[in-house]
Amino acid sequence: MNQNPHLRPTKTAVLLLNLGTPSAPTPKAVRVYLKEFLSDPRVVEIPRIIWWFILNGIILPIRSSQSAKKYASIWLPQLGSPLMHYSRLQAKELGEKFANEGHTVLVDLAMRYGKPSTQEALESLKEQGMERLLLLPLYPQYSATTTASSFDEVFRVLSTWRSQPELRSVKYYHDNPAYISALRDQVISAWDKDGYPDFARGDRFVMSFHGLPKRNLMKGDPYHCECLKTGRLLGESLGLESGQYIVTFQSRFGKAEWLKPYTAPTIEKLAKEGCQRLDIFCPGFPADCLETLEEIAMEAKEIFLDHGGNDYRYIPCLNSNPKWIEALGDIAYQHLLGWNLGTESKEELAQRATRADVAEKSIT
Repeated sequence: MNQNPHLRPTKTAVLLLNLGTPSAPTPKAVRVYLKEFLSDPRVVEIPRIIWWFILNGIILPIRSSQSAKKYASIWLPQLGSPLMHYSRLQAKELGEKFANEGHTVLVDLAMRYGKPSTQEALESLKEQGMERLLLLPLYPQYSATTTASSFDEVFRVLSTWRSQPELRSVKYYHDNPAYISALRDQVISAWDKDGYPDFARGDRFVMSFHGLPKRNLMKGDPYHCECLKTGRLLGESLGLESGQYIVTFQSRFGKAEWLKPYTAPTIEKLAKEGCQRLDIFCPGFPADCLETLEEIAMEAKEIFLDHGGNDYRYIPCLNSNPKWIEALGDIAYQHLLGWNLGTESKEELAQRATRADVAEKSIT
């Protein structure tokens, strides 16, 4: 019976999908990562021949060393990449949540670029008997550059399999109540931790999301609208008036117009206008990474202080906040409805073995 792949216990799996990270904060490792990332036509929609020369002749030689220094500034001692550390922790704790609630659900993590690759994660789940698969991106707001690209890679791998699993995917959860509640809890916890009563919170609350070229919006990508809705719902849940918070977009690259307002110029403008205390949070990043820890917690802080600001406070991402793990579970359960979340009993396996034996004899 053990030799027949059809007679193994079948299991349900949840695969968390994230963007990826270099394996080390070195120019060589960063170059490998950037080349894979920036070669994705979902990320850069420039004719391939033109982009090949720009990427290999200009960007990679210059940016690899610059980015490596930035990665080195946020690398965690003995833990490595923050994004990898927190993403793995989220997968581990989500798996433990299922187990504690009496379910047998496999949970793993796949990075779109770098390791663990999508193929490695899928092959591992397959070896463990996965027959039902839920794709759960760690991108709350949908974009073709992130969610769709990760789905593309899953579909590419599965296209090589003879026996594919049942498949479901979570497109977005930017307005999911459990997600918004987890964001609120993260912000409130930061405020309470520092002993900030209501009247002493920042003069302005900035929510910074990763930017995209404006043309993506014009072509129908819903990311911009979903970010604005997340920002509005979070602001309302915190009891803030519309003038007390602002949604901005960071990480602009190149000369093309991107989604506005841009984070860095907005922070500079607020400081020049007399804003003394500023709180900043990145709701679209479930795990801290280069874009949050270096670009927002370090670079943006320097901009604010250099232009007249006094108190700049970066609020960490959701990371392993228990309410975030609960939210991931809630989102997963919504999409797992109707699937077996346990392991087949010995009696069920025995019945399958008997049926298989009968079928095999009828063929021979």
